[in-house]
Formats: sequence, structure tokens, C-alpha cells
Amino acid sequence: MTRILLTGASSGIGAATARALAASGVSLALQARRNRAGAERVAEAARAAGAQAIVVEGDLAQAGTGTRLVEEAAAAFGGLDVVISNAGFADRRAVGALDRAAFEDSQASMTTAFFELSKAALPWLVKAGAAGRLVGVSSFVAHAFGRGLPVFPASAAAKAGIEAFARAMAMELAPSGGTANCVSPGFIEKDADAHAAVPRDRMAEISRMVPLGRYGKTAEVAAVIAFLCGSGAAYVTGQTIHVNGGLTL
Repeated sequence: MTRILLTGASSGIGAATARALAASGVSLALQARRNRAGAERVAEAARAAGAQAIVVEGDLAQAGTGTRLVEEAAAAFGGLDVVISNAGFADRRAVGALDRAAFEDSQASMTTAFFELSKAALPWLVKAGAAGRLVGVSSFVAHAFGRGLPVFPASAAAKAGIEAFARAMAMELAPSGGTANCVSPGFIEKDADAHAAVPRDRMAEISRMVPLGRYGKTAEVAAVIAFLCGSGAAYVTGQTIHVNGGLTL
């Protein structure tokens, strides 16, 4: 049995990751902040694939939410083997338009949330031994600047923090055989009804900046996350894997 907590599971990359992981012998706790209906649809699809699935709710920007979600998932499944921190948002405001509150909102929703989830899950991940997995979802915005690319200062800082803390967690988990890694998506197609940080009418223009010439699919990011959660990635830790069509070459 593999027991997984996945945040930001209602749509997009999170929903695709749930679909990639769902199988017999897998238990999924799917976090939603506001879109519970979306998370319930994802859970239903996971159950149809043979997995056990529950929906857990909470705003990860609020102190204590990450800890509570870990506790709920572990209580429901009798433990926890994998934590995937995917929830977040993009803030495209330039530095001059940001104030401290806005900057800290990005940190709370992503970097601090990842810290809290990781710390709360650490005893369970250590107990899981070589099956323990921590995966943080970062973004190209922490790596790609210039060349006409959109800039997300607050989001870039928050995602860079996730990557750095994941490396620290890799050191914490190494003695038990567990791993911690990040996946950094590039421009990924959004669900039709989802908010797009970059206007959809710029897709053709943006695609020309990507060496592979297109936006990525959520399933392509989910496949790499699923790989990192599996036994085939047992010797991969402290890494950030870019899924961006060559955007950061």
C-alpha cells in the first residue's frame, strides 16, 4: 500500500498527477482549498482506477493547515509514504507593484506551506524508509528570465525557496533511504475553466520561445512526478527536474 498526500489536486497538474498515480494498492488524500467539487471528481476517477481516495480541505497559506492535512491523511490511511506539494498560484505583479503583504502571501502559500507539510510529514517519511518520497512542484519562473518571458518576482522567490528547502529535506531523509526532489514545469496548458497567469492569446507567441515549440501537457508533468514517487527514482534525490520543452536551455 502506498499512501499519498497531494495538494492542489482539484485541477491542472494536481489532477493529472492523481490520475497518473491512481491504481490498486494506492491511497490518495487530495487537498482542495476552495474547489472541493473538482477534487471530488478527481477522487471519483481515482477510485475508478482502483485507488482509495479521500478529499481533505484547507488553505495552506494559513498556519497549521499543512500539519492538519498530514495528520488527517495519516489517520485515514494508517500512515503516509509520499507527500506531493503542488498547490500554489502565480503573481505576475512587477516589483514596483508589490507590497510586503503581497510578497508574503506568495511565501505563505508556497514556501512556508511546503516547509510545514515537510516538517509534519518527516516522521512518517522516515518510517516509510526507502519508500519515503517528498516532491515539491516548482516553476520555470524561478529559473527563466529575459528573452521577452513574463516575470513573476514574488512567485519566483517562493518557488526558489521550495527548491532550496527540498534539498535540505533530501539530507534529512537520506539516512532512512527516502528522497526529496522538485519538478519545475514550464508553460503548461491550463484547464479550459482555469485562471491563466499568461493570457491565452499569447500562447502562439510564447510557444515560439520554447525550443520544442509548444506548451506542455499536464500529463507530461504528472509523469515525471509519478516517476519520482516510484521505486525507479530511489537513487534520485535533492534534484530539480525541469519539464519545460527546453525553455531553460
